[in-house]
Order: sequence, then C-alpha cells, then structure tokens
Amino acid sequence: VQLQASGGGLVQAGESLRLSCTVPGRLFSDYGMGWFRQAPGKGREFVATITSSGENTYVDVSVRGRFTISRDNSKNTVYLQMNSLKPDDTALYVCARRSMRASGMSTNALEYDYWGQGTQVTVSS
Repeated sequence: VQLQASGGGLVQAGESLRLSCTVPGRLFSDYGMGWFRQAPGKGREFVATITSSGENTYVDVSVRGRFTISRDNSKNTVYLQMNSLKPDDTALYVCARRSMRASGMSTNALEYDYWGQGTQVTVSS
C-alpha cells in the first residue's frame, strides 16, 4: 500500500497549508488514519488522528486550535489543515494507516502499519 502525501512547502510564520494523503485501494474507509511529523534531530511526533468514518478526531495539544484533520472517503484522502504556522512546525509530515484494519484513532505510532513518504513543511520566521 503506497500512501502519497502532498501539499508541503516553504511558508512564512502565520500562513497556512493543507496537506493531503491519498491511499489507494477499496478499503480506505475501513481504516483510521493519522498524521505524524519529524523535525531534524528529533523523534517522530504524533500530530492528529481520525476515525474511519471521519466522525471523531483527536489533535495533539501542541497544535490544537491551529491544525485540523479531516477525510474524504469518496476520494480516499485524508487532510491536515494547518493554520497560523510557526517555525517550530517545521518538519517532515507523514501520514499513516492504522494496522489490523482498525477503524479507531490512535496516537501510538506502533499501531500504524503503512506509512507515506512524507511531505516537507518549512516555516520561516
């Protein structure tokens, strides 16, 4: 399963970006999804997660109020809307699919089996 993330780029502090992650296959709507990020020299960090239906979401406290996760199951795509970006948000953003055909949310990277290649977000001050 090849997850394809896009939408990253270089922006100034305060600006917005919307990341997209497309997942091929017929069973996209069965899986919970998540976004993680990794900054240079740091470990992987949870950002946001969403249930298979899109009805429930959870966003890490560090970005809550600025980032929103959503999905469109008709397009096999999950989104991460990022507003009021800060230099500390600079990282490689990676989407992931829950393992074991799990429909729920998870903040634990070990509960995801397929990962995209990531899309780079760079925020200048």
